[in-house]
Amino acid sequence: MPRKVLVLGGTDFVGPAVVDAALARGDEVTIFHRGQTGSAPEGVRVIHGDRTNPSDLEPVTGEAWDMVVDAWSRAPRVVLQSAQALEPHAARYVYISTISVYAEAHEGVITEASPTVDARPDADTTDYPADKRGAELAIESVFGRERGVFARPGLILGPRENIGRLPWWLRRIAAGGEVLAPQPQDLAVQYIDARDLAAFAIDTTLNGAVNVLSRPGHTTMAGVLDLCREVTGSNATFTWVDAQFLLDNKVEPWTELPIWVPPIGDMESFYSCDSSLALRSGLTCRPARDTVQDCWSWLHDNPEWQQVVAPNRSRVGLDPEREHALLAAWKDHSPASR
Repeated sequence: MPRKVLVLGGTDFVGPAVVDAALARGDEVTIFHRGQTGSAPEGVRVIHGDRTNPSDLEPVTGEAWDMVVDAWSRAPRVVLQSAQALEPHAARYVYISTISVYAEAHEGVITEASPTVDARPDADTTDYPADKRGAELAIESVFGRERGVFARPGLILGPRENIGRLPWWLRRIAAGGEVLAPQPQDLAVQYIDARDLAAFAIDTTLNGAVNVLSRPGHTTMAGVLDLCREVTGSNATFTWVDAQFLLDNKVEPWTELPIWVPPIGDMESFYSCDSSLALRSGLTCRPARDTVQDCWSWLHDNPEWQQVVAPNRSRVGLDPEREHALLAAWKDHSPASR
């Protein structure tokens, strides 16, 4: 039976994936957004407004919704205001959160029961983990645990990626030549395709927090880079550089070398989040090949995508000069690499 789904935002990366998933189910979808980051597909009703102005929400409080989907990542008080306005009119509130809400100090693998960062539901913007956790608390304070779910992904990849991690690797490898590849080659990479995240989030009947990720080791660092070379048809060659050497040379995991987080020290368990609850409750993760291929196809069809980094996002990837210098230093450092 078709549902009435209200998506707050809905035009930037995960948002379009949510809209597409709902449309594929036959749902009636309405997007509420400012109209600044994209357009809605055919078959979707659009209501323009700025949710930071509570009065702008009035047009969506005059009807009933089976589900509200939200991915807000700044001041929690904005989510609190939205939840309070929509609670009398919505049966369920689905929030796209993040595993960043978990406290850095934890024992063993992260599960839904792991401790979270301190946060307030009525706070202004502070930092990403606290903002996301504060939004969860805001929704819970209004809708309760029985009418909401906090989908907590980690690394999100796929078409329309708005940070540029996989796009950077695709473009760099497509350019060819000698590519600095970070060891270990068999580094287990755990992520979620935005489309799989969206499908799970709108279909699940779970309540409360749920980690939405592939199994650890869904692919590997070498697997990602090999797929990038394959789908781009590149003649690039990989020079695999020792992880500790890169850290000693102040290479930033995650940003300068996107996706790469070496299993060293505090980072050892980064890609080992427990996602068993979601996986046994209907989460399906498509093969890594599909994610990489579809991301490359999207970039090919939209060459301007992410050429300009948004003001609130850090640029990812190594500068060519730095990559060249690191490769030269590695060859001098390691006789085996010569």
